[in-house]
Amino acid sequence: MKKIIEKIYDFNNKAIKKVKPLVSKIEELDEYISSLSDEDLKGKTLEFKERLKNGETLDDILVEAFAVTREASYRVLGMKHYPVQLMGGIILHQGRVSEMKTGEGKTLVATCPAYLNALSGDGVHVVTTNEYLAKRDSEEMGAVYNFLGLTSGVILHELSPEERREIYNRDIVYGINSEIGFDYLKNNMATSKEERIQRKLNYVIVDEIDSILVDEARTPLIISGEGEEATEYYITIDEFVKELENDIDFEVDDKKKAVTLTEEGVEKLEKHFEIDNYADMDNLRLRHHITQSLKANYDMTRDIDYIENDEGEILIVDAATGRVMEGRRFSDGIHEAIEAKEDVDIQPESKTLATITLQNLFRSYTKLSGMSGTVVTEEEEFREIYNLDVIVIPPNEPIQRIDKIDKVYTDISSKYYAIVDDIKECHEKGQPVLVGTASIQKSEDISALLKRIGIPHNVLNAKNHENEAKIISKAGDVKAVTIATNMAGRGTDIKLSDEVKALGGLKVIGTERHDSRRVDNQLRGRSGRQGETGESVFYVSLEDDMVKNYISQKYKNILEKLVKENGYIDSSAANKAVELAQHSVEGDGFHSRKNIVGYDDTLNKQREVIYEQRNLVLDNEDIKEVILDIIQSVIKKIVNNILDEAEEQCYDMKELVELNIIDEKELYSIENPEIIEGYDEYNDLVEELFSRVLEKYNIHEEKVGIEVARDNERNIILKTVDDLWIEYLNEIDLVREGVNLRSYKQIDPVQVFMLESSELFNSMTYSIKEQIVKNILSFVNNVEDEKEIL
Repeated sequence: MKKIIEKIYDFNNKAIKKVKPLVSKIEELDEYISSLSDEDLKGKTLEFKERLKNGETLDDILVEAFAVTREASYRVLGMKHYPVQLMGGIILHQGRVSEMKTGEGKTLVATCPAYLNALSGDGVHVVTTNEYLAKRDSEEMGAVYNFLGLTSGVILHELSPEERREIYNRDIVYGINSEIGFDYLKNNMATSKEERIQRKLNYVIVDEIDSILVDEARTPLIISGEGEEATEYYITIDEFVKELENDIDFEVDDKKKAVTLTEEGVEKLEKHFEIDNYADMDNLRLRHHITQSLKANYDMTRDIDYIENDEGEILIVDAATGRVMEGRRFSDGIHEAIEAKEDVDIQPESKTLATITLQNLFRSYTKLSGMSGTVVTEEEEFREIYNLDVIVIPPNEPIQRIDKIDKVYTDISSKYYAIVDDIKECHEKGQPVLVGTASIQKSEDISALLKRIGIPHNVLNAKNHENEAKIISKAGDVKAVTIATNMAGRGTDIKLSDEVKALGGLKVIGTERHDSRRVDNQLRGRSGRQGETGESVFYVSLEDDMVKNYISQKYKNILEKLVKENGYIDSSAANKAVELAQHSVEGDGFHSRKNIVGYDDTLNKQREVIYEQRNLVLDNEDIKEVILDIIQSVIKKIVNNILDEAEEQCYDMKELVELNIIDEKELYSIENPEIIEGYDEYNDLVEELFSRVLEKYNIHEEKVGIEVARDNERNIILKTVDDLWIEYLNEIDLVREGVNLRSYKQIDPVQVFMLESSELFNSMTYSIKEQIVKNILSFVNNVEDEKEIL
């Protein structure tokens, strides 16, 4: 392990060493660039674009472009990039990840690579974690781009398609991942070129890249349509599941987040639903809904996994950030199962119309980069999944924050009272405290304890996230006590007065270890920005979910023997146990995300094939050759099947009639065995059938006109592709669910899914061709002056 760390450290140092000379050159240009008039400085943009047209590369103009952006920022915002900010910007331009500590000014860092890459004319996206930050950054940094003659804007939820299209055509676009992702999916559902709103995905800078590409990447983006399942069915299932008894009828695996029926539970179910065998394929739909209801009732928790708003809607809470995931619903019937569980209005069941994981969305960009204060702990994941290097940029000022070792307690109650005592002590002396919790429920638990002893405080969680920036900006005031879920106001500075700095700065208290060191480091990073004083400490108990699930009972018994007063375990062994538990959780999380990517990598290849075919139809004015190729390929397949499978000279040609390739009148002239045997070769029969279709096709085209014929064909192809792709996406969800169940038998679920989904996809693509032929030839065969072909 030590050698690996040394290797990474050496790689990082080499990367920084290579970048430093460029930073020096940018700084050397400062005197010349600062002497330029506003007009001359603005004129540099046209000069750079002309140089790129004449063969220079972005790397060739990097030094000058960064120097120009730096000066423009100073004139417009009064901020001139520090050397470390220039360094971070160069790493971003190189398509890497810059780790820069909280308070280092990452928003300003992005302006240099964004400006440079926008000069190509292909567009730049800057992705942030919420709309408030996207709007704020777009307005502030947009002033710099506009000063230099570039256009910029922000994609917001309320914008119309026309407004979105206009903004996406600007040079630099800010937005959140879900809005850009949903627009990408909608772009590939367009039924005409004019409906498209988004340009090709070129270069992206992802702010808080670990939050977006690790934490939020657990939930795919899904565009849903209304499904067919009656809402009463969810209620029926929910009523049955609520009657089951834990450890008798079902078992919960907290580590695997799985709930499974026992033999007793299966027997009870078969009796209740009056079925003979729960495992029969005929009961696939029932099994699916039972599985989702078990998960909703016994694995998913209110105010942790989701909340109910004032309108009675169930909203997803991002487990890593504590933020509500606007516009997202749990897929595969889980959302509806939770609505049944909570006795709220069940929204009409949804079926998947289009879906993509965030991993594959961002890998679709020509160049991907990002920045965060806490990403190096996930370096392996970024290398393996995104092929991204993580480079740690040194801070502008040395970090002075004091990070204390964890305080470990036997039980949650003892831990909470110790936390409250710590908060009270800080409050009495005036030192501000930021208390980080892992869920809404726990933030409200701490709040209740503080209310009892009369300590005023603010609570920041998914229930009042709209006040996030306002609440967090006040967290550094004298005597301030702020309780926050993991969102902790990322992107908003906590500014301290001199009085607070003298009191020791902001104190961060973590109420438990999270599933990742990175999330803990995010919380710590709220204190001690830009070399300020600060302090952090985490409180842990043996009853915390992470510790409870990942430390053996035998080891917990040993630790409990080391207890001091008030449940406190004063031992390095306790801290080591917590550290090992966290590493185990991180490993499980990485494995789970790899599986998600593994599934979607298979689906993504298929998605690309479908989208490519759609784009071919949309972008080509004349698709006649495409149509004829599809018709010929279907005829070849059918003829091949007919000749291969014929028995005793009985040739079944009905499929040709079903697909409108021939009609009933023509059937005998081809189906007669003597006539078929008259064709010397397979190709002769194919050519005969195709020539008959072609003749009718040309008559139809002449009658309705080329333009009408092509428009009809284009609409038929797109609708057929979309309908069968949607069916496939919903079927593949059931396949994945079945594969996951088999993973308990030590079978690699991703490999099994790859094989089974490939077979289904191949079958679906041929079905698309058949349906296209059937629908197009139904138009062709309806010409009034159709000739009788014998």
